[in-house]
Amino acid sequence: MFLAAAVQLTSTSDAAGSVAAALSGIRRAASYGAQLICTPENTNFLGPHADKVARAEAIDGPTVQAFAATAAELGVHILLGSFNERSPDPTRCYNTSVLLGPDGATLGVYRKLHLFDVDVDPDTRFKESDTVVPGNDVVVVDTALGRVGLTICYDLRFPELYRALVDAGAEIITVPAAFTATTGKDHWHALLRARAIETQTWVIAPGQSGRHDDGGLRQSYGHSMIVDPWGQVVGMAPDGPGLALAEVDLARVRRVRAQIPVQQHRRLRPC
Repeated sequence: MFLAAAVQLTSTSDAAGSVAAALSGIRRAASYGAQLICTPENTNFLGPHADKVARAEAIDGPTVQAFAATAAELGVHILLGSFNERSPDPTRCYNTSVLLGPDGATLGVYRKLHLFDVDVDPDTRFKESDTVVPGNDVVVVDTALGRVGLTICYDLRFPELYRALVDAGAEIITVPAAFTATTGKDHWHALLRARAIETQTWVIAPGQSGRHDDGGLRQSYGHSMIVDPWGQVVGMAPDGPGLALAEVDLARVRRVRAQIPVQQHRRLRPC
């Protein structure tokens, strides 16, 4: 059993300030004893999208180095929910999540598979694929705390990805996000609980909250949360920057899977 934390932020185009706020939240979580500390999507930069591409970094660049150094200093696992990683395409970057071990080593790298190309209403029109290259890989990472499956935000709407993570052994799934206020109020809670119930895993979902300076009217929903394998919300952050904290017990995964053995009952399996 260990304490997990979802750090809720309001990141902006001030990359230095956004990173500083994230590291401050991580330190606060560690002061409570958290051993797995997760930050949201776009942790280091949530500003104009052309600038996001122009400022993209290598996987061993200064942003990841800052979080790795903090993981090693505090002796904790840190999920950098996502940052703008440089890609081979000069007009687009990757949206990349990095899981770091308590010695600062990179344990896993996940590039967002599903890109947020939507036209919900005049305030929620976005085409992430204009500035982001999708990833290709399903990623589950072995850690001293358990097997962690990595996803990002819009991935949440694709249950087949979460089933693939369970098939690869995931016991904990992370969902760093910058969910819009428009979609979040109706879908965020329902989707997170559904994914936890379907996969019978712990789900840790750190989110962005409030308004950002990305050139539009964007407002993120917040409500960072931790959901147990039964689908119960066991930790939630208040509005604005803050933390969701909860004790994660992997024995709970085993109990729920024994009570309702959906894995054994599946009739349709991948070809």
